[in-house]
Amino acid sequence: MILLQLLISGILIGGVYALISLGLTLVFGVMRIVNFVHGDLLMIAMYMAYWLFTLFGIDNYTGLLVIIPATAGLGALIYWGVLRFAVRRSHDASILATIGISIVLQNAALILWSADYRSINNELATRSVEWKGLHLSAPLLIAFGVAILVTLLLFAFLNHTYWGKAIRAASMDRYAAILMGVKPQQIFTLSFAIGTALVGIAGALLASVYTVYPTVGAQFLLVSFVVVVLGGLGSLRGAILGGLMVGIVESTSAYFIGSSMKELVYLLLFILILIVRPTGLFGQRLPEVDR
Repeated sequence: MILLQLLISGILIGGVYALISLGLTLVFGVMRIVNFVHGDLLMIAMYMAYWLFTLFGIDNYTGLLVIIPATAGLGALIYWGVLRFAVRRSHDASILATIGISIVLQNAALILWSADYRSINNELATRSVEWKGLHLSAPLLIAFGVAILVTLLLFAFLNHTYWGKAIRAASMDRYAAILMGVKPQQIFTLSFAIGTALVGIAGALLASVYTVYPTVGAQFLLVSFVVVVLGGLGSLRGAILGGLMVGIVESTSAYFIGSSMKELVYLLLFILILIVRPTGLFGQRLPEVDR
């Protein structure tokens, strides 16, 4: 029974990890940039959820109606303000640009809201659901359900809309997509906005599970990098499977070995898989792009 409990708990948190990582792998697949600001955008979304609840009494789930467009707009603004200049240059330029934005966001949060740990203390945050002897965290259960719904909507968008197909075309072969009339700047802006909205949703969902502070994004950035590389850079289904694997490994290792060692276990698994399959589980060698 305890193994089943750990497995389900791991799947629930793994679903949220997958949602965080989908935005990261989407941006890399289309724009070929490693987005170090991804974790800080999650931190901003968590603060949005916290302040909506504290100031207006709006819970983090209803707050998604505000947080999704706000984070998507912030993503589009970051791309047009900074990244569109860096994406045409070397990989080093885009990496340094995202690290710079990350530092700015962390320090802005520190100045505005201090380094205090803050959490949403509503009734639902501590509630659990009992099912056949299993105890499931209600916030994680809701977060997992929302993550599944959002993932299905993302796949439907990518497979059945013009803009989704344009994003997929740009991720497969940018020059062929341009020859077919796809405008790369529009696709880059849309992809970054969608990636930011996805991590915004994850941040709002996690706000009732974890405390928020200016550097909270760093711990989730590490997990999402592991998930994305494990599943294969640019692979959406790899991000989903990688997220679930990391969630299960984290849950079981925290119980049997200790919570302080859980990162070590999934990092060892990460290294072992990369030794056997360097491109990740579903990864392929992506075509080089002249900038």
